[in-house]
This record gives sequence, structure tokens and C-alpha cells, in this order.
Amino acid sequence: MQNGKNEIVNVWCDGCYDMVHFGHANSLRQAKALGDRLIVGVHTDEEIAKHKGPPVFTEEERYKMVRGIKWVDEVVEGAPYVTTLETLDKYNCQFCVHGDDITVTADGVDTYHLVKAAGRYKEVKRTQGVSTTDLVGRMLLLTRSHFRHGDKEYDVEKHGSSVASKVDEKSPWTGSSQFLPTSRKIVQFSDGKSPRPNDRIVYVDGAFDLFHVGHLDFLEKARAEGDYLIVGLHTDPVVNRYKESNYPIMNLHERVLSVLACKYVSEVVIGAPYKITKNLLDHFNVHIVCHGATPIPPAEDGSSPYSVPQDLDKFKIIHSGNTMTTEKIVERIILHRLEFESRNQKKEKKEIAAYEAFQKTKAMNGNTDIVLEL
Repeated sequence: MQNGKNEIVNVWCDGCYDMVHFGHANSLRQAKALGDRLIVGVHTDEEIAKHKGPPVFTEEERYKMVRGIKWVDEVVEGAPYVTTLETLDKYNCQFCVHGDDITVTADGVDTYHLVKAAGRYKEVKRTQGVSTTDLVGRMLLLTRSHFRHGDKEYDVEKHGSSVASKVDEKSPWTGSSQFLPTSRKIVQFSDGKSPRPNDRIVYVDGAFDLFHVGHLDFLEKARAEGDYLIVGLHTDPVVNRYKESNYPIMNLHERVLSVLACKYVSEVVIGAPYKITKNLLDHFNVHIVCHGATPIPPAEDGSSPYSVPQDLDKFKIIHSGNTMTTEKIVERIILHRLEFESRNQKKEKKEIAAYEAFQKTKAMNGNTDIVLEL
């Protein structure tokens, strides 16, 4: 896609990208579709703490995660929290893209007001049902389908999944409802490319819950073992059997999109069997099965889930060099529980105030917003 002068169209996006999830990926996918190159600015820990509250991941972890998203061409570290025209010009970006929610500074100022005023701002449709605020909430209450408050249950389908349930009102963005998967969304995230006849096919499987830098480093190493990487994702009940404690945090459909957004992944098997069979290896023409250097829970019959590829000399343990796990992320949240609860509640209140002001402005000027969904 080029402009009228046959120049490459550079698109700018920026954000915290804390706990990078499929909602972030979908926004970046839509932004990339509006141009040729996607440049993504990522804020520092200091800026996020000042305007939003403590981030879950460090800036170095967040830089790496954004670089791992298949639609991203370049990452700018330490991007300013308020997007300026100077930033767009510096990276030769014609316009900035953001979702149809509002982000504000600590003082309640729209972070995109400068580029909006200059006509260099475009909106894409936000992915409903997921946000970092929501995922932090799930971890604080560590539940899949409902939240427990003493002897009461919180119905997600009825009330939404934000932890900030102590606030009477909820943000229309981060306090929204469950994610509803569609076949179209999976197709949008998938490359749709089949392996070539001579490709060496690598297979890995797991929960890949709360997709993180540990997963990313492992998948990079696994991809290096061949030409085409297939990731098998276990169902929610299977993950719960070997992880217990109401894992997974994210459901199967959410995990599918998070993994598909990774640039090292070629294909995903939705609801893969926990115990790898000869039939599975033959069906996908798998050359090697890889697993990380983490404990391997036995199958329900007590055997190794990798006994078949082990017997066929098609199994390899990969050391990614990264010790991050989903459990460690949850530990980070729990250890700083009060800080994150406060962060979520303050963020919800600011967004509600911004949304109400936004609605009043729209009513005065007429609803002329155009939001793209690609």
C-alpha cells in the first residue's frame, strides 16, 4: 500500500503493551493493514508508573514481546506517553493509529489530542473482552469463569470481567464483557500458509497461558529447529488437570489468538491431545517434537505424554535461557496485590470520566466518528 506519491506508508502505534495479549495484537494487525510498515513506540516503566500505575512487566520484557508480534516492523523504545507530531515526523509516519478507547495522562488529558487536532490520527476497532486491567483482575482472583467474593460468586457473563468490582460503575473499555471468538478472527490472525514439501516441521504443545517472554524465547528456539512450527494448545479442562488451582487464566480461544500472533508460529492445533500419538506425528509430518526445560506432568494413565516421539527419537528438550513462567507472573501480581488493585480502580474511574466527557463532546458536535474494523 503506497500513497499518491508512490511512497511507503509508515504507520505509528504506541502504548504500554503490558502483558501483551491478543487485543494488542489485533489492534496492531489492523494498524498494519492501513499502511506498509508498522512502527510501534513502547513507553518506559517510569512513564507508565507516573500515568497509569505499576506495570506488570519490565520495559525490556515489553520491548521484546512487541518485537515478537508478526505485524510489527520496528519498535521504538521509550516512546513519549503523549504522542506528538515531532514523534511522527521523526519516524516518517504519516499518521498514528489507536483503538476506539481513550487513554489519558495522570491529569486526565487525552494522550492523542495533538495528533487528533492535526488530522493525523486514525482509529481501529478495539477487541472487546480483554485488557491488561482485566487480566490483572483474573490473576488477583485466580478464576476462569467467575469471581468469588467471600461466599458470593461474581457472574462474568452478566457483569463483565474487571477486578474493579468495588467500583459501582465500570469503564466501557476495560470493564467490558467476555471475549467472543469467531472463525473470521482466527483466519485474520493466521498466515494460512501450508508447509512446503521439503520443510522440516517442528511440533510443540502446552497451555501457553498469559503468553509471555518465556514462551516467546522458547518458540524462537523451537522454530530454529526447523522451517515450520506447529503449536498444539491444550483445552481448558486438560490444562486445569495438570496445573490445577483454576488455571488457565485465559481460555482456549484467547490462547489460540495470542500464540497465532507470534511471528515464530506457523500453525496452531486447537485442543491438541495431551499425549502425543503416532497418528498426530504422521498427520502433520512432524520431524521433531520439542519441550522446554520445565517439569512434564504425566498423562492420565501415568505415562509420559511424549513417550511416542521419545521412542521414535523425535523428541528434544530445549533450553530457552528464560525462566519466566505463568506462575511467576501471577506471583508478581499477588505480591503487589494492593498496588494493582489500586491501579485498576483508579484507571477505571479516569476512563469513566474521560468517556463521559467524550460522549458530551460527541453530542455537541454530532457523531462523526469513523472507526475501521479490518
